[in-house]
Amino acid sequence: MQTTKIGLVGYGMFGSDVIAGTLWDLQRNGISPYLDRLGLDDRARDYRDLGFDLVAVGTRSEGSAQRAVADNERETGKRPAAFWGDAPWEDLLAAHPDLDLLVVATPDHLHTAPILAALRTGTHVVAEKPLCLTVDEADTIIAESSRNGLVVGVDMHKRYDPDHRRIFGELLEGLGDPIYARGVLEEPLEVSTQTFKWVEDSDPFTYVGIHWVDLFMHYLKLQPLAAYAVGQKKRLRRDFGKDAFDAVQAVVTHRCGLTVIYENNWLTPADFEGPVNQESHLVGAHGKVESDSQYRGLRYWIENRGSRTANTHFFRQVRRPDGSRVSLGYGKDSLIDCIEKVLHVRAGTPAAELEGTYPDAPSQRLPIAVVHAVRAVLARNHAHFEAGRAPVATASFGPEGIQLHDPYGQEPSAEIYAGSVWPERRGPAARGAERR
Repeated sequence: MQTTKIGLVGYGMFGSDVIAGTLWDLQRNGISPYLDRLGLDDRARDYRDLGFDLVAVGTRSEGSAQRAVADNERETGKRPAAFWGDAPWEDLLAAHPDLDLLVVATPDHLHTAPILAALRTGTHVVAEKPLCLTVDEADTIIAESSRNGLVVGVDMHKRYDPDHRRIFGELLEGLGDPIYARGVLEEPLEVSTQTFKWVEDSDPFTYVGIHWVDLFMHYLKLQPLAAYAVGQKKRLRRDFGKDAFDAVQAVVTHRCGLTVIYENNWLTPADFEGPVNQESHLVGAHGKVESDSQYRGLRYWIENRGSRTANTHFFRQVRRPDGSRVSLGYGKDSLIDCIEKVLHVRAGTPAAELEGTYPDAPSQRLPIAVVHAVRAVLARNHAHFEAGRAPVATASFGPEGIQLHDPYGQEPSAEIYAGSVWPERRGPAARGAERR
């Protein structure tokens, strides 16, 4: 267990930034220096002699694979093996049967295949969000990880935002029964038109709305009851020839009565002052919390460069005495927490005992159920809108599964997913049963 061997698939916007920066720090100094932000500093001594080695990277193109190799060599002095192609994880896993951890940073619709491939070779996984796109895929991942006693962690970094920890850890009790909430996350136009080539296979809600879904469902222990969603296809179609949603608005009502409104787009112009626009509201019977996650109080303007704001909480770099930089922030914290659980299991703790203590696969089942339902409703309602009909399709969740309800259809309802979406909670998460 002295060295944890890591493979990375995907080296796009997030893989080459937050994930790569985290892996460089781990290879240099191990995991111990980064545990105090998670309240895990008591374990630092246990891990002080453990090393990390990025032994392989896999990407779609040879160019991005070689860039990942060069970047890692520049930062750590080590050259990982490079793989590329439509499914580079297959060759990567075959060439490294002793791999301990696979980090998955592929496009949204390409998460499930490398996750399952890793689990079936006995390899732990840390994946970018969303875990997958359907409940069926989530069920398969959960079953495979449970069968093999492996960790599947998901980068749900909004759980680790210090503002959110204050809201849900200290302020929530005084708010009283939650009544309604709102989550907004708006991405730059550059993301949907230049950075990502796969926007037609996803949508703004699936890509970033999942963060708010996970945040509210995790901390409030919610179970979904009904979903409604609409989306717009205008600018990406008109100006860029992409048959993709510009924006999505989703409304999810839960069994406790709480309704959450999600607003997402990837249209924010380049001259917007921040990297993204994001905020949340939570209204309770006795109060309200408003959190502006975009404007954290640091604002500046420079001639010919416009006004800017900076979120220094998420991911920033601090210069070391030798001139190199160490990364820190809640964007790194979520990855470190998941990787620490891998070390826990490698040291002999059963993975099942850690369930609910980090963003694991079982914790993602209900958020993925919401994504699954919203995507189905979104597609149906957009078809109605384009045909000149009112977008009135909805979805319901229950013991019978997820049902799509459409008054225009030949059948009053259609099955989206068969099987209960409200399983009994296990582990530490069971202590916070849904508010009623």
